Amino acid sequence: MESESAVAVAPVPFPALDPESAVAVVTVPFPAQGHLNQLLHLSLLLASRGLPVYYAAPEPHLREARARLHGWGGGSDSLLLATVRFRALEVPAHASPAPDPASPFPAHMLPLFKAFCAGARAPLAALLEELSASHRRVVVLHDRMAAFAAGEAARLPNAEALGVHCLAASYNVGWADPGHALLKEHGLVFHPPDACATKEFVALAKLMGQERRRAPGAGMVVNTCRALEGEFLDVLAGIPSSDGHKLFAVGPLSPVLLPDASASAARHECLDWLDKQPPSSVLYVSFGTTSSLRQEQVRELAAALRDSGQRFIWVLRDADRADMRDEAAAESRARLAVAASGLGDATAQGAGVVVTGWAPQLEILAHGATAAFMSHCGWNSTVESLSHGKPVLCWPMHSDQPWDAELVCKYLRAGVLVRQWEQRHDVTSAAAIREAIGRVMASDEGAEMRRRAAALGEAVRDAVADGGSSRQDLEELVAYMTR
Repeated sequence: MESESAVAVAPVPFPALDPESAVAVVTVPFPAQGHLNQLLHLSLLLASRGLPVYYAAPEPHLREARARLHGWGGGSDSLLLATVRFRALEVPAHASPAPDPASPFPAHMLPLFKAFCAGARAPLAALLEELSASHRRVVVLHDRMAAFAAGEAARLPNAEALGVHCLAASYNVGWADPGHALLKEHGLVFHPPDACATKEFVALAKLMGQERRRAPGAGMVVNTCRALEGEFLDVLAGIPSSDGHKLFAVGPLSPVLLPDASASAARHECLDWLDKQPPSSVLYVSFGTTSSLRQEQVRELAAALRDSGQRFIWVLRDADRADMRDEAAAESRARLAVAASGLGDATAQGAGVVVTGWAPQLEILAHGATAAFMSHCGWNSTVESLSHGKPVLCWPMHSDQPWDAELVCKYLRAGVLVRQWEQRHDVTSAAAIREAIGRVMASDEGAEMRRRAAALGEAVRDAVADGGSSRQDLEELVAYMTR
């Protein structure tokens, strides 16, 4: 079976900029994969418009961001990727403990996050000063969790900053007013941040908020579109923001029309397996790069997949370490393999595939054989699933993920909850997981949900097409930066 999205549609390039009036763009991601990924996609979109773009992050994260990039028709070897200048930001030495499956929040990443927010400022300042001396203007597009970059831009006479909001636009509405009428209308519950993250991380987020208020930017760039969050964007436009008054909804940042890679030697083997499956028959299961499942939870999920009668691709791996090393991979995979032994003969009989490393998520979601996505509901995964018209079996773990699950299930009506947020510390039983799988994959309710997700996918693809709302906002963003 061929992918649904076999033809790549490249962005229409803008005219090359006059070197004498060139504007340098510096993108500063937060060093977690979902954030790195969004800022790299944004960098590529801007580079395709002829802008010189510098992507600045710690060295291990530069390496992994490049290695994991997909959907652009060439991965790390693509010509477009070669146009982005990668600049390493040295940060102080920090601990990099193994992830703790007992902790829903990736507390093992906090030493990195603190080191980055405290130590990346100086090397970033040096880069901005260098570019300021050789360009008419320097525009810093920084992750809102890397808001120290706005302060460094404010020190230069020809530099300005815009915050990149890597979460749902609607999350900001809930943060500003959990009782807003739009939330009440749809029965949406905004869980307070301290219920979804550790006190240390919430304190760090508040510190970055203080940084933004000290050095207000020109505006905010959001990885969403009107097809998904139009009403929330209208509300957000009226809420004063420390990022500035401009709002550019340019998402989805990841490609929504993928090249045909069926003949590529580097094609992941799970895609070859997908090619042999019937249309809309496979459940894709992945919990992102910051979450690890307890061994007993892996056993319950394995039993649910085994007994569901559904085909599946299951990405079974521990969360990334802070330093992106893979030294514990063998031990981790052995532990998870023991827990997943409850799959029995399902994989041997060809009913499913278990991937223990990185998986090409965009290609899996774009494939015609994929029917739905069991996900942690990180914003990247949520947008990618809906962009390709696939409903979500929502299993939020931490941070903004409970809100994304609310948005998907109650507002967009394109998913179901596998587990209530209030039960996040419990092991979800195989029976409960199997019931959720059946609702989406084998019921009239699920068929309607899949139709709803497919319609959303079409609307999202229209948003990034010529004349669409996201394409227009991207053009306005480029015009503003190059004015």
